[in-house]
Amino acid sequence: MLACVQSLAYQRCFNHSAREAVARCPECRNYFCRECVTEHDERMICAPCLRKLAARPLTQRRGFLGAVRAVQLCAGVLLTWLFFYWAGQFLLDLPSSFHDGTVWKGTWIENP
Repeated sequence: MLACVQSLAYQRCFNHSAREAVARCPECRNYFCRECVTEHDERMICAPCLRKLAARPLTQRRGFLGAVRAVQLCAGVLLTWLFFYWAGQFLLDLPSSFHDGTVWKGTWIENP
């Protein structure tokens, strides 16, 4: 342990060569100054390694995104089917005089 502390005293920050290193990142094994490290899960870690740990893997995001798109596609197909089903029911419920064109020749229009 004492040798580790002595070697740390002679190290410089990976990002700032003029500054003394105060910690070594356990992920990338580089030395950093106080401004370049932060505490995460009771250990000192550098910002790039923290970003890697915090980011979700791309495979998880793609899988979730694929499931969301599949649900959206099913909902869209269902809504389209319902729209045309109800439009067809509406047309079937109209009186046959509407389809024949005789509804427009009602008594409310005066013919000269």
